[in-house]
Amino acid sequence: MSPNLTMSPDLGTEDWDPDVITRMIFIGPGAHVSEQEIVTAFHMLGLPLTIKNTCYGSMISGKSEDVYKAIEEIRKLDPSHIFTKERGFAPGDPRRCRGHRFGPREGFHQMEKEYRILGFVAEALDNPKEVEIEEKKPVSIDEFKKIMNECLENKE
Repeated sequence: MSPNLTMSPDLGTEDWDPDVITRMIFIGPGAHVSEQEIVTAFHMLGLPLTIKNTCYGSMISGKSEDVYKAIEEIRKLDPSHIFTKERGFAPGDPRRCRGHRFGPREGFHQMEKEYRILGFVAEALDNPKEVEIEEKKPVSIDEFKKIMNECLENKE
């Protein structure tokens, strides 16, 4: 590949900082905000973040404290339809950026699958229901012996 088509693989100091994280922000189906509104809202917060508009929402990178503060504020715009997950690489990282890899990046197809269920998750968040979970108890030894004896008797 021609060297003028890719960024240098050398990583900056921010890439080595363990407190710098990157989160992907997904706008779920039926959301009341657009990707551009999310990106604009991130910029309006005035936090020291790297913000990238994407087809599914946005990507933000920065110190973890700033990133989580920004997410908390952005989710207020539409709490049931804005989702987030960690990304291991900063926006534009040549090891993962599809613009430098000439095709979809690894994980894109997983994101497609996840996106398809976000509508169901949003609906559950909008309409919570009481559920009772019946805790299953293990079969007692006496009950197990009884079942085994019945099985052995029926086999004869």
